[in-house]
Amino acid sequence: MASHSIFEIVVLLAAVVVYFLPALIADKRARHDLLTIALFNAVIGWTVLGWLLALYWALQPNPPKDLGGNVKVRSRRVGMLLFSRRLDDRVQARDARRDPDNADRERSSH
Repeated sequence: MASHSIFEIVVLLAAVVVYFLPALIADKRARHDLLTIALFNAVIGWTVLGWLLALYWALQPNPPKDLGGNVKVRSRRVGMLLFSRRLDDRVQARDARRDPDNADRERSSH
């Protein structure tokens, strides 16, 4: 009888380890979002799809630490590029209005 309960405890522990395998993998891989993955696994992991998503997420590489800052810098660069192009177009249009002959020669030389 005692060996039967020990077997049940071992099976229960094995089931818990398998259930939290995505969180354990994320911890082993030193994921920055370990807590999020562990909570997702604990709440949604009882569904097969949730467990597979948590496993997939745990196996992904770490995202950049300052993702928001990178997006902000990239957005600023794109905005400056757009501003520069529009400014250049306005300057060329103004030059074309002032001297139409010179503007035709500049366009044909490019």
